[in-house]
Amino acid sequence: MYSYADEFRALVDRPDDEIDLAAAALTIAAAAEPGLDIGYWQECLNEFAFGIDDLESLRKRLFTELGFAGDTEDYYDPQNSFLNRTIRRRKGIPITLSVLTMEVGRRAGIKLEGVGMPGHFLVRVAMTGEHIDPFFGGTLLDEAGCEQRFRQISGGDSQVPFGPEMLQVVNKKQILARMLNNLKAVYRARSDGSNLEWVVRMSMAIPEVGPMEVVELGHALAMQGQFLQGAELIDQVADKHPSVAEQLRLAALSIRASLN
Repeated sequence: MYSYADEFRALVDRPDDEIDLAAAALTIAAAAEPGLDIGYWQECLNEFAFGIDDLESLRKRLFTELGFAGDTEDYYDPQNSFLNRTIRRRKGIPITLSVLTMEVGRRAGIKLEGVGMPGHFLVRVAMTGEHIDPFFGGTLLDEAGCEQRFRQISGGDSQVPFGPEMLQVVNKKQILARMLNNLKAVYRARSDGSNLEWVVRMSMAIPEVGPMEVVELGHALAMQGQFLQGAELIDQVADKHPSVAEQLRLAALSIRASLN
């Protein structure tokens, strides 16, 4: 049976520099919208990149001419986590807008990197200290500006240390994992086991994701009334991972206890 999780696994189970970030992000979207024409949305990115030759023209195209901006009205709408819907609606959350910016930039020959600042994703111009904040209209930020944005978003106390360790470049697999984590949080909060299930299955396809992720999958199945199936799946993974087997078996036991 066809599985978007299997397709996603084929895209991410390779060296990071060989991953097509847009294709992988659009495959996540296709799992929510079966039959999605990934090629069409890839072509949209190609069209956006036409005629861009530097950072300023990239920012002008995306944030002035096309009007991309953060969704400040319904931030947790799952549509904001899907690249195709971000393209169509011209709004999204920081990470999808960052993927958009990186992928249009790549097509225009501008090397950009994802920066996993806690609570707010940014884009860095490679080999510089210059950052772009796609959520806030493509604003350019230096390190002091990034700190100001961090404190604005997090409401953090001014005594909380902020330094280069808060502005680490992340690879494509980490970006995709963070996109999926956002969706997991949304569907978990909505007790939407069906959607949570496919999101977790995709997350488990990323090589760096650890075996404990199966616990979330077990709970997603339990939300759909499949308690035994969820517990058995966790037990199967426990058999293959002795270092965390006890924790996994306790999680499986907890799910089975829900039947009583």
